[in-house]
Amino acid sequence: MDIETNRQKRRKAEQRIAADMSLLDIVSSFPQTEAVIKAYDEQAGECLCCAMLFASLAEIAENYSFDLDRLLRELNAAAGT
Repeated sequence: MDIETNRQKRRKAEQRIAADMSLLDIVSSFPQTEAVIKAYDEQAGECLCCAMLFASLAEIAENYSFDLDRLLRELNAAAGT
């Protein structure tokens, strides 16, 4: 593994998912979080990645009455951050 790849991995590990991040930013930066998002689809009654891809996590939580703190914990755990 080269030095640049190690730096990128270290930078990614230091990054945390925040409430102001868009769903697109989250799933593109941390693909492993998609399973967490999909688990919320049933509660939302629709595909969140389809309906809210450009919304922030805070907007999604407010729109669907999700517990934002819980959602952040679950996403960060899945992302390994």
